[in-house]
Amino acid sequence: MKAKRKCLDTKFAKDFAATVVFLYEDLKQIVITMKTLNYFVLCLTTLGCMTVFAQQPPPQPSTPGTAGTPGPVPDFQTRLQKAMALVDSPALTKFDLDFRGGTPKQLAAAIEKAMGRPLNVIVPDEFADIKLPALKMNRVDVYQLFQALEAASQKNEAYVTSTYPQSSYQTVRTSYGFRTQGKISDDSVWYFSVEKPMAPAVPPKVCSFYSLAPYIDHGMTVDDITTASQTGWKMLGDKDTPAISFHKDTKLLIAVGEPNKLQMINAVLGALTLPPKPLTPKGAAETKEAKSPEKPKTDP
Repeated sequence: MKAKRKCLDTKFAKDFAATVVFLYEDLKQIVITMKTLNYFVLCLTTLGCMTVFAQQPPPQPSTPGTAGTPGPVPDFQTRLQKAMALVDSPALTKFDLDFRGGTPKQLAAAIEKAMGRPLNVIVPDEFADIKLPALKMNRVDVYQLFQALEAASQKNEAYVTSTYPQSSYQTVRTSYGFRTQGKISDDSVWYFSVEKPMAPAVPPKVCSFYSLAPYIDHGMTVDDITTASQTGWKMLGDKDTPAISFHKDTKLLIAVGEPNKLQMINAVLGALTLPPKPLTPKGAAETKEAKSPEKPKTDP
């Protein structure tokens, strides 16, 4: 009985082992098949994506001022190529320059002498007297020279934006230099320009009258008052000071100028301290009578 049972257990173990090996082989085959299928699907997906991208046109930059998504920003190499296309460097004459400073026309004459050929330059009359700094260059062309000159001229300056009723200032960036248009060559036409804000409108002049009689009656002179006003204008740096004149018959000071500058005369008169006027004999008697006590009235 025991021998028969042992035989059955051994047979069961062999059958079970064979089944496990069979299942393991089948599972291994299934895994290999799934991997192959996944790889095949991945290849098809990649091929399809490549086909779709190949059929799409390259992105076009949008036209400025029109609706739409802006195009890609050109890289440094693209911008450099465009700049080099504008400047035909090999065609520009190289020269050495030793300029000791002067006007734009004097600089143009020095460049012509250094280049050994004429230079097309336009200098407006309003900019003819501008002083340019000294320049000493080696192996440069006109484009490099004018670019450096304009960059060196840039600075921040305070400009008067209004003068009435009070002065106000604003900081602006100014520059000057030679410029041209189109492709640059030795035959390009350069023009001198200046970048600066327009001068503020000058307010209209007014005429004012000031009575100097109280000051003259107390020993002051007209020159004392007018000299004080002129000193104030000079210290402020005002070059266009108001015109003043004294009228002897009426003892009036007449002044013509900008309203904010005429305030100087008001300031001078307001700062002067006038002593009290001396009392006349009649006024002194009236004051004494006013201060004396009243006498009691008596019946007759």
